[in-house]
Amino acid sequence: MNRAVMIQIMPFARRSLLLCLSLAVAATLLQVGTASAENWSQWRGAKLDGISGEKGIPTKWSKTEGVLWRLPMPGQGGSTPVIWDDRIFVTSADGKDLVLICVGTDGKEQWRQTVATGDRKVRDDEGNGASASASTDGKHVWTFMATGDLACYTVEGQPVWKFDVQDRYGKLKIQFGMTSTPVLDGERLYLQLIHGEGKAETREAVVVALEAATGKEIWKVGRDSDAIDECEHSYASPVIYRDDEQAFLLTHGADYIIAHRLEDGKEIWRCGNLNLKTRYNNTLRFVASPVAVPGMIIVPSAKNGPVLALRPDGEGDITETKGAYHWVRGSNTPDVPSPLVKDGIVYLCRETGVLIAVDAASGKELYQERVHLTRHRASPVYADGHVYLAARDGTVNVVAHGPEFKIVATNKMGEELSASPAVSNGRIYLRTFDALYAVGEE
Repeated sequence: MNRAVMIQIMPFARRSLLLCLSLAVAATLLQVGTASAENWSQWRGAKLDGISGEKGIPTKWSKTEGVLWRLPMPGQGGSTPVIWDDRIFVTSADGKDLVLICVGTDGKEQWRQTVATGDRKVRDDEGNGASASASTDGKHVWTFMATGDLACYTVEGQPVWKFDVQDRYGKLKIQFGMTSTPVLDGERLYLQLIHGEGKAETREAVVVALEAATGKEIWKVGRDSDAIDECEHSYASPVIYRDDEQAFLLTHGADYIIAHRLEDGKEIWRCGNLNLKTRYNNTLRFVASPVAVPGMIIVPSAKNGPVLALRPDGEGDITETKGAYHWVRGSNTPDVPSPLVKDGIVYLCRETGVLIAVDAASGKELYQERVHLTRHRASPVYADGHVYLAARDGTVNVVAHGPEFKIVATNKMGEELSASPAVSNGRIYLRTFDALYAVGEE
């Protein structure tokens, strides 16, 4: 090849090399960005712990600033949105109907299915029949309404199966409706139906495992308890404990937390002392759910009762087994918001808007500070170094994660809010009583 031809080819080769390098860098960045995006597949995220691993999550916004879109909802609902890729699923009342709505991440409704009829408001504004959150695996979506109707749809909105749990497992006897959210774990769906009235021998509380794809029952076990009156009712949701050595289901209600084998529902252990017999409260019902992290289960009660930090490896009735506890906090439990555990700190948000931070290892209180003087019903969520606390009046406070209390931002939505926030693909999704919001950047 002569020198003149080589001179002409070299710039082209350099441009080609630069183009290849640019494409490689772009592909790498795209992979990194994709890897950092997470689906929020259940009401407290994929691991049921309220924690997002995403970065770059917004901390400051308002009803009009920092909002990508606002989609009006047909009625009230307290369920957390669940997200998989470019689809969002949220429940709502629509007149007397209870519906499941699919919304694209572009803010446009894709489809709507009526799951049940017969919505009823609780205490005027406290809740309604669309309080349990949906669950999804990206292929199907499952939803449960306070009427007892449990249904499965494809993510395109096609019905797969549906039945009323009252037809299978007896009439639900619970004051404010069965608002417990079922847990999706692999190919199974677990329900705790803790309710009843009257004598313990006639109690109809059960724990159920279903084939998620078909709704077919895998196992059903009775859930015995000596609780009485309103204490027989539970509005909490079950969770899964999992570490490198074991996994089991936790049900919470009727004065006890109970661990069940995943294979057959058999009871592994139970722990009481959540409603002390020495000063029994006949109206103490559980609403806040436990949170499970490897090596520790944080168990709330209600009405300023105790918080237990349990070890996972118990057997039998561990109520009086000293070695079963990491620590016990005698009071200041969250009444409705579920606990949050991150980097050795346990966060307890009380219904009064007081945030308590506790050292997970010792139970020592790090701080107790009022965040916002109003009711709090949503559970705290962690993302990118911050704890998000949504108040009933629509105020979302952002607190710095760590042993020292600091409010980073206060964001006012101007609409009532009881659903916990959801985080996915760099955005925060908020379901107020009036609308679904996407907070973030394009």
